[in-house]
Amino acid sequence: MNQMNHATYPDIASKVAVVTGGGNGIGAACVRALTAESAKVAIFDIDASSASALSNSLGDDVMSVTVDVSKSGPVKDAFQTVANQWGPCSLLVNNAGIQHYGTVTETTEEDWDRVLNINLKSAFLCAKQAIGQMQQLDGGVIVNVASVQSFLSQSQVAPYTTSKTALLGLTRSIAVDYAPTIRCVAVCPGTVDTPMLADAIQASPDPQAVLQECHEMHPLGRIASASEVADLIVYLLSDKAGFMTGQYFRIDGGLGLSIAGSKHKA
Repeated sequence: MNQMNHATYPDIASKVAVVTGGGNGIGAACVRALTAESAKVAIFDIDASSASALSNSLGDDVMSVTVDVSKSGPVKDAFQTVANQWGPCSLLVNNAGIQHYGTVTETTEEDWDRVLNINLKSAFLCAKQAIGQMQQLDGGVIVNVASVQSFLSQSQVAPYTTSKTALLGLTRSIAVDYAPTIRCVAVCPGTVDTPMLADAIQASPDPQAVLQECHEMHPLGRIASASEVADLIVYLLSDKAGFMTGQYFRIDGGLGLSIAGSKHKA
């Protein structure tokens, strides 16, 4: 993103934004990108140390709120904390998410609930609070971070792909129910260079080989940077995307374009 004195999206300046899972990865890139556009940004994250470190590095217009976004009471309190300091939220990025590997028969009920609560229920809870605040203003925008696995699925990711697919339904429902003043869209990344990816591949016997496979399975021959995804999200939050709502936007390096049985498999 450009520096603050050369903002790409002037309409974002001074708006209050909430980014869930904002301490690392795509969320942290969104925080930096929104700060570059002179927004006031609240980082919602259960990881207090990473969120605080990022907040402290970016100045007074960024705050960190330690919160479990899968719990309604803490989410309500967190949004009230932001409103008390800066006023109502008008931009929300529902980015918090975790990965869990397992088939339906291998996944415990506890693991299923954990993934669905963090990846899907949190988006519902945060949207619920954000929409209430947006309705006090002239409207707002919600971006739900889904996944290319909203459309395609690798093996052994049953709860993850289910949660990301369901986010598209939530996106459509919000867009229909709260138009014309509130827009809601979804962003669906392919593989992204984030700590979550690093943690996942470190669990394999040959992490470097797995990383290389991740690069090669995308027709563009590489994985995305978090900042590339954040740039799209900030565009969608801006007035330049003002005629877009209820839609999903894939940023996946062409993943899934090749037919089954080709050299690169999804």
